Amino acid sequence: MNAFASFAMLLFAGSQKGLVHYFKSQFLDKTFRGLYSPNGFDLALLIPYFIVMIILAGYGMHRYALVYMYFRNRKNRATEPPATFQELPRVTIQLPIYNEQYVIDRLVESICKLDYPKDKLDIQVLDDSTDETVTVAQAVVDRYAALGHPISYIHRTNREGFKAGALQNGLQTAKGDLVAIFDADFVPPEDWLMRVVHHFTDEKIGMVQTRWTHLNRNYSFLTEVEAILLDGHFVLEHGGRSRSQVFFNFNGTAGMWRRQAIAEAGGWQHDTLTEDTDLSYRAQLKGWKFKYLQDVECPAELPIEMTAFKTQQARWAKGLIQTGKKILPKVFKSDVPFRVKLEAFYHLSANLSYPLMIVLSTLLMPAMIIRSFGGWFQMLVIDLPLFMASTFSISSFYLVSQKELFPRRWPRTFLFLPFLMALGIGLTLTNTRAVIEALLGIKSAFKRTPKYAVQSKADKAQGQKYRRRLGLVPWLELLVGTYFIGMCTYAFTSGNYWTIPFLLLFVLGYWYTGLMSLLQGRFERRGGAAREPHTKPFPVGV
Repeated sequence: MNAFASFAMLLFAGSQKGLVHYFKSQFLDKTFRGLYSPNGFDLALLIPYFIVMIILAGYGMHRYALVYMYFRNRKNRATEPPATFQELPRVTIQLPIYNEQYVIDRLVESICKLDYPKDKLDIQVLDDSTDETVTVAQAVVDRYAALGHPISYIHRTNREGFKAGALQNGLQTAKGDLVAIFDADFVPPEDWLMRVVHHFTDEKIGMVQTRWTHLNRNYSFLTEVEAILLDGHFVLEHGGRSRSQVFFNFNGTAGMWRRQAIAEAGGWQHDTLTEDTDLSYRAQLKGWKFKYLQDVECPAELPIEMTAFKTQQARWAKGLIQTGKKILPKVFKSDVPFRVKLEAFYHLSANLSYPLMIVLSTLLMPAMIIRSFGGWFQMLVIDLPLFMASTFSISSFYLVSQKELFPRRWPRTFLFLPFLMALGIGLTLTNTRAVIEALLGIKSAFKRTPKYAVQSKADKAQGQKYRRRLGLVPWLELLVGTYFIGMCTYAFTSGNYWTIPFLLLFVLGYWYTGLMSLLQGRFERRGGAAREPHTKPFPVGV
């Protein structure tokens, strides 16, 4: 008998009398009936409180399901290709950039070093820049073209369709049957193409995704936490979904597409901010198979500033909800198995947890006051299971992913877990706004994540002009963090000591994101900053 089962039996045996006493005191004993009785106002607060807790617990339990899927289907892990090409296919490499003057040289250099026959390769620098990057990128392309590399420079004078528009525009002159895509902050290793291309000997494969690694993982505490977050996605989410043969998505970079799959799915479309996930689902609904190569790594630069990280996360949160609104009805109407539909729902709707966290934060204090009469029984039977499902699942999820990647040094992840959970909480306001905009159909520009070619503390961050304007959000985050300090004080004075560590995560999360945004961001006077240009839409599927 394992330790958990023994503990459960002890709890059950020790609490039988407690259960009887509780129900007698609540429903039969009239001694204290005049002191408290539930009323309509209390129920109006408690019912949504528990509904939100249960929904969040459901999403938390889904993380356990992903871990189960990952280990249950480990035999399906993709490693070697089924065959090798006798004659290598032609490959187009697309490099979409926008105001990336500090990393474009590094990007092009790494691409030109890729081990692949030059006569089977063409490289496109797809530049939508509006600053000095235009001159820098043109010079870089001219330099490598003069050295004999098959590279071309395509500059658009507008950002129609943003990244999706640039990729679709590049396909008009692309020569390859296969298309590899790399964002500006990526540095693929020399053998990347040769390790990926042969997987397309299977004619059913429409896309192959490789795992992101991190050039500047050790740059700061923030980048360490970001790396753990991304590792969880690329190990357990991608690993679990791909091994279980359910839908998963291209991550917008460090992957290769079959051009035919892009065309049959309707091409790159710009009506969501996650054009990569949108195209992925459309292609898989058309019957194309995707493959994830966990052992093929492609390093990239992590955002070094809180404002940049929040911009990135908000774009992903909004884009996934937009994609869910667009794609889920098609998924539910399709003839794919129910388990595929269910996983697609959890995947594309997961960011709904952010506005739910706002509701939970609002109701937490009154719920604590109303439920103070419940004592240990409510904590043990109601709160603890919900807490374990919704919160503990997060920490265990990332611990497992780190153990898979770093079998020897994964225990150090324990040091980062409180801050990882706090950072997720601290993103609530920013991502809630993004999710609500998506639900209401409010469109916004594709806001790029600034890159500075920073890999260590010795490198100084350039390009302060790329920092985002602050707005009111950091101040609201500090205000909400202060509200949770008040909740900690009430929990202490009322004897609810067990809630204080949980509440302190909220304080740490909101104050950390708020203070870091204020310290690293910048205030911009009206007219003093370059804004994202307004763009005209282009027809879907062009």
